[in-house]
Formats: sequence, C-alpha cells, structure tokens
Amino acid sequence: MRTELVVRFDYGSIVPWVRKGRGGGIRAIAGPDSIRLQSDVPLRGENLTTVAEFDVARGDVVSMVLTWHPSHVKEPHEIDAADVVERTERAWGEWSARSTYRGPWKKIVDRSLVTLKALTHTTTGGIVAAPTTSLPEAIGGQRNWDYRYGWVRDATFTLLALIHNGFMQEASDWREWLLRAVAGDPSKLQIMYAVDGRRRLEEEEIPWLPGYEGSAPVRVGNAAFQQNQLDVYGEVMDALYQCHTHGLPASDDAWNMRRGMLEFLETCWDRPDEGIWEVRGGARQFTHSKVMAWVAFDRAVRRLSSIGDVGADGGRLERWRALRDRMHDQICARGYDAEVGAFVQSYGSKRLDASLLMLPLVGFLPPSDPRVRGTMQAIEARLLEGGLVRRYESDPRVDGLPAGEGVFLPCSFWLADNLALAGRRPEAEALFERLVGLCNDVGLLSEEYDVSAGRLVGNFPQAFSHVSLINTARGLIDEAGPARRRSEKC
Repeated sequence: MRTELVVRFDYGSIVPWVRKGRGGGIRAIAGPDSIRLQSDVPLRGENLTTVAEFDVARGDVVSMVLTWHPSHVKEPHEIDAADVVERTERAWGEWSARSTYRGPWKKIVDRSLVTLKALTHTTTGGIVAAPTTSLPEAIGGQRNWDYRYGWVRDATFTLLALIHNGFMQEASDWREWLLRAVAGDPSKLQIMYAVDGRRRLEEEEIPWLPGYEGSAPVRVGNAAFQQNQLDVYGEVMDALYQCHTHGLPASDDAWNMRRGMLEFLETCWDRPDEGIWEVRGGARQFTHSKVMAWVAFDRAVRRLSSIGDVGADGGRLERWRALRDRMHDQICARGYDAEVGAFVQSYGSKRLDASLLMLPLVGFLPPSDPRVRGTMQAIEARLLEGGLVRRYESDPRVDGLPAGEGVFLPCSFWLADNLALAGRRPEAEALFERLVGLCNDVGLLSEEYDVSAGRLVGNFPQAFSHVSLINTARGLIDEAGPARRRSEKC
C-alpha cells in the first residue's frame, strides 16, 4: 500500500514546516496551526508531500492518526487508534438506538439523523448547513457558496426532525443555540450565524484555488448574512412555538425576546426583502417572505390563545390577531395570480417559486384550498425537471447571477409532503423513493442534483436535505407527523 499526505494551511496558500515527530511520525507547523501524524510505518518527504509504502498481511493492523492542535500548545498525547475506533462505534450505535422512527425507511432515516448529529457542534448545539464551501450548484458555474454556518431558516425543520424522532436533548440544545445567536436588537436579526453564534461572516474570494472541477470563485464567508430576509422571523417564532407544543420548558426571557421581535416586525413586515433564496438582484415583495411574517404573528396568537390569563399581553393579542388577518388578506390578494392560477414568487410577478409549497405546510391555507392545489399543479407543470423540483424560474434580474443550477432536493421533499397532504399518497411515496435513491453509497445527500449529468451538486453533505428527508419519512407513516403538526390551524 502507499499513503500520501499533502498538508497546506490557509486554503492551500501556506506550505508548512515539516519535522520528524515522536515515534516515527511527523509534525507540520505554520503560524497558528500544527498537525501531527502518528504512524506505525516509516514516513519520508517527497516533493513537499509525506509518503510511505508498506505491506499489510492477513491479521496485521497498521494505524495512522492525524491530529490538529494550536501550534503554541504542547502536542496531545498519542492515541490508541483501535481503542478510539471501538469507542466511537459504540457511542454512535448507542446514540442511533434512541431513534423512535419505526417506518419502512428506518435505515436511511437513521443515517440522516446521524448526519445531522455529526453536523452539530457539541459545545454550542449549533448545526452547520454543510461542512464544505464552494461546491458548485452547477459544474463550472459561479453559484458557489460557503455553507459552514447555522441558518436560522432551518430552525423549525431541524427541531421537528429531532423532536419527532426522540432526540429531545439535541432539540433543546439547538433551541438554546438559536436563542443565544438571535438575542439582542430584533432589527439586527440575521439569517445565519457562525456555529458559535458569531455574526460577522464577511465574504471573500480565494483566487489561488481553481475551484471544484474548475468552478470558480471559491468563497470564504457569506455576504448573505447582511441581507434582510423577513421569513427568518417566522421561522424563529414557529420553532419556539413548536418547542412549546412539544413540551420543552419555556422561559420568560425567550418570550420577552419574541415579543421584541414581533413589535419590530409590526413596523417592517410590508417592506421588500431579499427572500428565502438570498437573491443578489435587489429586494422585492416576495410572497414566501410575507407568508412567513404572517406565521410569526400566527404563532404568537396561537401561544397567547392557549394561555388562560395573558395579562399585559391582552392588548398585543388583539392587535396581532387583527394584523395577522390583514396580512392574510393582502397575501391572498397580491401574492395569488388568477391568470397563472397559482401563488407567484413576488407581488406582481408571473414567475413560480417552489418556496410556495410551504403555504399548506405552515398552515397558511389548507391543502384542499383550490389556490394551494393550483400552486402545486403549476409547480409540477413548470418547475419539475426529471421529476424533481427546481427552486424557481431563473431570472438574472431577480437573483443577480447567470442561470444554471441543479434541482433543489429540499423543495422536492416539500412536494412529496404536499402530495401526501393532498391525498396523493402513492405519488408522494414514489417521489420520496426517488429522492432516497439519490443518496450516495454511504447514504449522504448534497443540496442539489444535476438531472442531466446524474450527479449530486452543491455543498455536501447538506443538513437541509437530510432534515427534509427525515420529516417527509415521518409524515408518510404518521398522521401527526411534522408537516401535519406544523400546519395545524389555531
């Protein structure tokens, strides 16, 4: 066998100083970073690469352990690789055994739950969208984004995936991360945060890297953190409402924070924003954003209505109920286009948008409403590619980028949810089976899929795709599953 190790720090720009380590291994150091390779076989340098050739016979065990640590800190102690592997396998097996999912797709659901757990920062409870940056949405294209952050938008989906499958502690940890991250001035609520809650995520390009299969630029950071996206208020309010209905302990501090968010949202819900897809072509009156702003007030009304004595919030309850109804009327009047026969991407537009599959899933309108059914049918007619769902009808004036991306896997799971809610269960199951079949050999999904090339594209593995898989699988076996539970009317 032959092994090669190429160490480059700072996104490939720094060749480290390499020296021999204890026991025949090596240590590679540059600035604040240090890597130690502990090895059972002799290593040598070759063209700025660490290599070794060795034989492994039946019954032999050869181990190598690669460890990072700050360069100013003493090297960590040597690791017994066999012991660590055994303890790791046991720990993951015990964790997976807690899953309460018992449906026909148990293997892939449990694999997705493991993926979600693996994307979780143990100390903070934050979950990154993906552990990668700049894997392209279309090979050779420019839609290459850094997803190594926690998105507020994913909050409700993530909480429901955890709660409905028995992982209450992880749901509680995620909620606490969310509360810490979004705390402060409600007008400064961001769509994403670093896994430790840090807010400044300035975007820069790395020109010395060619990109995955030539897909440039490679980006570090994400400028979308500065965007105004009204839907995140609805996601926060819905996530905390779902915590309340599922029995997670409430807190006065959390309610005070929500009250502040709602009072701010009262002043700005009718303004344009950049929308769920983080477009870079300017703010618009996106219908999905308005629906999720409606969700924020709807969940507040639901919560207060469930309390016998609302005290000082009585006046707010009536005000928010009236605003919720007014918002609903406006969205139905301006977000629905009778000529198209569907809700459209933004007020006055004729374009479709798969985010509008969320209307019945968040309880804005029932699945039986002809406008909801018309929207689903229009999306099936105009946004399907190879039986899967594109996010929207691309227009450079809207998203500010050249056209070209794969079908969006979370949206395809949302369509399956809609089909199930509409009573088209065989079609829902067939679509779900198709999506599960896109998982790679170890059960992982990216964000998107290139139908013509038959390959996964976008950052990988993608938490949002796995969360959507979990929730759809649960909904297909449980009448009180995530989609139905979230869409229940007050």
